[in-house]
Amino acid sequence: MASGPSVATNLMEAGRLLARAAAAGAELVVLPENFALMGMTERDKVQAREEDGRGPIQDFLSARAREYGIWIVGGTLPLAAPAADKVYAACLLYDAHGERVARYDKMHLFDVTLEQSGERYAESQTIAPGERVVVADTPFGRLGLAVCYDLRFPELFRRLSDLRAEIITLPSAFTALTGKAHWESLVRVRAIENQCYVIAAAQGGYHFNGRETYGDSMIVDPWGAVLERLPRGAGVICADIDLAYLARIRRSFPSLQHRRREISAGLPGEPGR
Repeated sequence: MASGPSVATNLMEAGRLLARAAAAGAELVVLPENFALMGMTERDKVQAREEDGRGPIQDFLSARAREYGIWIVGGTLPLAAPAADKVYAACLLYDAHGERVARYDKMHLFDVTLEQSGERYAESQTIAPGERVVVADTPFGRLGLAVCYDLRFPELFRRLSDLRAEIITLPSAFTALTGKAHWESLVRVRAIENQCYVIAAAQGGYHFNGRETYGDSMIVDPWGAVLERLPRGAGVICADIDLAYLARIRRSFPSLQHRRREISAGLPGEPGR
């Protein structure tokens, strides 16, 4: 998608794309980060925030999942945080009956200055960080939830792997600059090192607020092969999740079993031990 500042317009577009995905046979659909709102200012998300469990964006996700009989990973949407001037960037998972199965709040916040372009981002001014790693059982496999900037933190993905994730979904809105430099490399390496499928649904294009996002939505298999991709703009890509293939890779190339878990705690003899 290339979302704008109107929630109603974005939901109409998301509904159109969900219908296309369902017609193509999709059973699990992932929407991008900020699919329902890419505001003119960062404060817009605070004004549009919903209480947990009710609101037009949540109602939309539940209704479309039920209407099409599909599971939906609802990108991110602004849910109320304890502080009145902040929200959680919540990623919600709905089952084919429209029931919410899981909620993940984005843990890593994009507070970055890009020297090359002069862009400045300060998500922590309007977003409260999540505190919980989330994996859910689905008919398609164990599904782990992550969002955009989380991609740069391999320890989160290792934790999802420890929780037996077989699929990791990654709604995103990478900048054009960082996407060109790092997006594909990071998405593919997370799939390779954790031997899982990664479904990376990205914002891609020019937005009303002047921002440009990189796009390149991808579905990557556990060997790091890009099964399908959409370089830019609005659209739908589909690919099969083959858990038997995933199991064969993990069995024949058991790198996850070869991990030295004590390294993360520090080996004896290292400084500080």
